[in-house]
Amino acid sequence: MADSILLNPLRKNSKRITHYNAARHSRYSLEDEPSNLDEMPLMMSEEGFENDESDYQTLPRARVNQRQRGLGWFLLGGWKVLCGSCCDCLVHVCRRRKELKARTVWLGCPEKCEEKYPKNGIKNQKYNIFTFVPGVLYQQFKFFLNLYFLVVACSQFVPSLKIGYLYTYWAPLGFVLAVTMAREAVDEVRRYQRDKEMNSQLYSKLTVRGKIQVKSSDIQVGDLIIVEKNQRIPADMIFMRTSEKNGSCFIRTDQLDGETDWKLKVAVGCTQRLPAVGDLFSIKAYVYAQKPQLDIHSFEGNFTREDTDPQVHESLSIENTLWASTVVASGTVIGVVIYTGKETRSVLNTSYAKNKVGLLDLELNRLTKALFLAQVVLSVVMIALQGFVGPWFRNLFRFVVLFSYIIPISLRVNLDMGKSAYGWMIMKDENIPGTVVRTSTIPEELGRLVYLLTDKTGTLTQNEMIFKRLHLGTVSYGTDTMDEIQSHIVKSYGLPVTSQPSGSGTGGVTPSKKTQASGPKVRKSVSSRIHEAVKAIALCHNVTPVYESHGSANGETESAEADQDFSDDNRTYQASSPDEVALVRWTESVGLTLVNRDLSSLQLKTPSGQILSFHILQIFPFTSESKRMGIILREESTGDITFYMKGADVAMASIVQYNDWLEEECGNMAREGLRTLVVSKKSLSEEQYQDFENRYNQAKLSIHDRGLKVAAVVESLEREMELLCLTGVEDQLQADVRPTLELLRNAGIKIWMLTGDKLETATCIAKSSHLVSRSQDIHVFRPVSSRGEAHLELNAFRRKHDCALVISGDSLEVCLKYYEHEFVELACQCPAVVCCRCSPTQKAQIVRLLQQHTDNRTCAIGDGGNDVSMIQAAHCGIGIEGKEGKQASLAADFSITQFKHIGRLLVVHGRNSYKRSAALGQFVMHRGMIISTMQAVFSSIFFFASVPLYQGFLMVGYATIYTMFPVFSLVLDQDVKPEMALLYPELYKDLTKGRSLSFKTFLIWVLVSIYQGGILMYGALVLFESEFVHVVAISFTALILTELLMVALTIRTWHWLMVVAEFFSLGCYLASLAFLNEYFDLSFITTWPFLWKVSAITLVSCLPLYIIKYLKRKFSPPSYSKLSS
Repeated sequence: MADSILLNPLRKNSKRITHYNAARHSRYSLEDEPSNLDEMPLMMSEEGFENDESDYQTLPRARVNQRQRGLGWFLLGGWKVLCGSCCDCLVHVCRRRKELKARTVWLGCPEKCEEKYPKNGIKNQKYNIFTFVPGVLYQQFKFFLNLYFLVVACSQFVPSLKIGYLYTYWAPLGFVLAVTMAREAVDEVRRYQRDKEMNSQLYSKLTVRGKIQVKSSDIQVGDLIIVEKNQRIPADMIFMRTSEKNGSCFIRTDQLDGETDWKLKVAVGCTQRLPAVGDLFSIKAYVYAQKPQLDIHSFEGNFTREDTDPQVHESLSIENTLWASTVVASGTVIGVVIYTGKETRSVLNTSYAKNKVGLLDLELNRLTKALFLAQVVLSVVMIALQGFVGPWFRNLFRFVVLFSYIIPISLRVNLDMGKSAYGWMIMKDENIPGTVVRTSTIPEELGRLVYLLTDKTGTLTQNEMIFKRLHLGTVSYGTDTMDEIQSHIVKSYGLPVTSQPSGSGTGGVTPSKKTQASGPKVRKSVSSRIHEAVKAIALCHNVTPVYESHGSANGETESAEADQDFSDDNRTYQASSPDEVALVRWTESVGLTLVNRDLSSLQLKTPSGQILSFHILQIFPFTSESKRMGIILREESTGDITFYMKGADVAMASIVQYNDWLEEECGNMAREGLRTLVVSKKSLSEEQYQDFENRYNQAKLSIHDRGLKVAAVVESLEREMELLCLTGVEDQLQADVRPTLELLRNAGIKIWMLTGDKLETATCIAKSSHLVSRSQDIHVFRPVSSRGEAHLELNAFRRKHDCALVISGDSLEVCLKYYEHEFVELACQCPAVVCCRCSPTQKAQIVRLLQQHTDNRTCAIGDGGNDVSMIQAAHCGIGIEGKEGKQASLAADFSITQFKHIGRLLVVHGRNSYKRSAALGQFVMHRGMIISTMQAVFSSIFFFASVPLYQGFLMVGYATIYTMFPVFSLVLDQDVKPEMALLYPELYKDLTKGRSLSFKTFLIWVLVSIYQGGILMYGALVLFESEFVHVVAISFTALILTELLMVALTIRTWHWLMVVAEFFSLGCYLASLAFLNEYFDLSFITTWPFLWKVSAITLVSCLPLYIIKYLKRKFSPPSYSKLSS
């Protein structure tokens, strides 16, 4: 079924058949059109309906983006935009993409290719040996903070600008760069090893001289490649031959489209019929393939054999393709390579990882720019007060370097070490076992999220279907009454073979008549109807039973013979939809078992062991447009021809005969979160079928509007069908999905579900998982293909309030083409949004849209290869290690084992990481600002001399050994206990407002720094006696004590390590006084005057702040403290 999903952007004038109620459709259009246009003028003129493209520029969206650009814009970041676009142009010119073209590929003759096609190697590395050092340095120095430190450090090589020792500037910068480079190098080596492993996989290549082994990276377009069972397909191929007798095989596509079900692929008939493999070289044949494109669910091509008298032409479709990164699940296949490397579907659908930078880092970067501005202003003021005398320009630069501690280099080191600490805490949390932090640079992002975009299959659900309900109109059977159905089936097929040759419905009633002659009449009809319904479910599907061969070494050839025992425990079912497998498993549990199937027949086994054989005449596969699938079968024992059909209730309601219960029961089942299918049948006479077959074959050969003509012929059969039953299947949710989603909703996070699944299924899961609450309405966005339709539908949607939106991928494409701004604005107001039939690239596009239009932080979570693009595009990507492999979890920033862990990850760890980093960052800045204030006061008193107050080791010691441990211990601080954060997720809403680190909080810290720096310096100058060395001793000791007390003031919850850090730092300082005789007068330090002066200054600098904090907690406590009290 999934093969029919439309993923590519909507083609212009594409015609599609919609199965909406005609009356509702016409009423909608006639009544709404004029009023809609008046109500919401999405377009400037109504003429826009006639011309799809012309007045695109008149849209509000275009106007929104045309902002005024002047000098202000240039200074406030416009220069960055211009530089960026220039660089992009240069990169585009240097790496201009080759135009993708359609191609003719000769079988086994790569040398005949007209074009040069890309190499088939996988390359995920960011750098090569030449670009590594410049690349890493660029990533570091594109931040203002790091560039600033580099310039200041380089200035120390100029003698006239030299302030202190070189090591005081270069040691911290070198340390930061060394750590970063080492981390990047390790990541790059790992990526290289992974790529090398994939590129070195060996495959058998067919040549005229026989088989040879080639590496995956050496495969070329035109090569004939043999792929064994359970082997990865190395490039996009057309399926030529298989060892399976029926000419088809199964492949696993979970790493391509995220679906765990196996897909059936069919070999090209002409090459499959050749007597031996070697004959592929004796024929003259070629494949014509369309140009490479993104859509993994469609393909158009032709196979032509030239060396026969009438040339053989076969059309090729998606069922003849074997895409790269899928895995062969049955048999051995031979394919001809049509696309390699960058042109394969899997690579075209993969976006490359970008370097993610957290919002907190960007905010700190902005604050450092403000500090730099303050530093320059302060330096200019000093020079101005000096009177611009002498070489004032040099002095200005000396002052800039002197005040460079305003922006401490330890900020970068502390934050990076803090991030590593948070990552370690997350991975050690016993409540979320198996969690891995792969990107250690953005743990704070977890505390700032507004939008969570989640996959459905395997993320919210387990992708395990269980049959729950069978409804026959008058009677309904649930899980507890399935044994009744089983007894009816046993009775239906319970007679000896002679008296029941057909196994058809009428024969099935016979035992009922004999055994229950005295019973009521209704009972007999129920038995007959159950038998008909179960038989229809067992026959109308696309499921194939697969038998594992035991003991045979070379597998495939003997397996067919080994399978004939039909042993139940050796059988597994494969289909493109897990719903179908659930239905067939259920018919097996009630006694009617599917035992064999190939392209032309299928066989059922009855409870008595009798085999019923059916010849498959036609199959009409499920498509997202038709929403139904059908099959025409001829029963071999009786020759009866029956047309069975099953599908979604919206599609089937108009096809089946009139009834009064279907709509109501479908609603009831949907409310229970069940996926419903309506099953029907129609008996055909031989003449009716022959007439249909002739018209059907004729329609299939037509060149123009083939799809429409074929659909019309099939629809001629779909009339007045007999309604047999309604089935309900449950897709089991992951553990604790409902409480987790509720917790996230209460935390103010808006959840969008992006899935490649059908609209009905997605809506069903949205309800059952409580993504959409029971009281909320759901607005299903009708399929739109033109601007006018999108306009009307958007207006209809605008009138709805507080309702969830469900939209399909192709309708979304149309809306974004014409009304991007309006659509995103409306969708963002919804409590929940469900996008179904989304391609991997569309998922990533939606993430980027939210980022552009809302400026809020986004998080994407998924578990399959198809979620990688979305995970990489989001500010924060979370991967789940699931049944669909590890691709998503390896590409993500954070990897978890279950969806329910996301609650604790965001609400507890996200909160702690953000709050701690905000406190740590501002405290490190405060530590730099206080010493710069003291320097400014000192310079202004001593005739504005550009002389450092503290030199050499004092400065290095102040930022490291004396204060580093207490300040860094802030990473252990927490304002709310984890239990409280989980109990009141509403606390999370405060974090998204970014109040812990803002210009307001920063300004408070600046004022605190100026106050304390002024008190410490003036106090020391007022109280010092005779010698200048006493000023240094008093002020520096008071400074260290003040910093230690300020850490204690900032801490909200004490940890024993914090106490150890405080006393350890104080001990280190006191111990080092003995060795610092070049800075301190040791005889003065041991006197009482020194002690009381230091104590007095420290008390004046800290006591007022403690009083203010106490009063604030008493009269204006934060929300979390109200709860904890």
